[in-house]
Amino acid sequence: MAAKQLFHRKVVLADSTIVEMVIWQLPERSGERPRGLKYRLYAGTANGTCLVRYDNERGKGDHKHIGDREQPYAFVDVERLIADFLADLAQQRSAR
Repeated sequence: MAAKQLFHRKVVLADSTIVEMVIWQLPERSGERPRGLKYRLYAGTANGTCLVRYDNERGKGDHKHIGDREQPYAFVDVERLIADFLADLAQQRSAR
């Protein structure tokens, strides 16, 4: 069985910030992805500068990028993931 896309949304905000959120259900759970989810939530400028990114790429586990800083992220559930991402994005946009 292949990964199944659970959620995908992409929008361009009025200030040209690109926001894309994608979450997949994997066919099996693993040590790296114990919930069986793969995700990438991204927000950046039109010229490609990353403002906020949350992901769980292989070898790194759950983590987030705020600008140039990378730090671990304590995944609770999908709803909290999206809420935390949007809160960090709002903070980054207000700091610009």
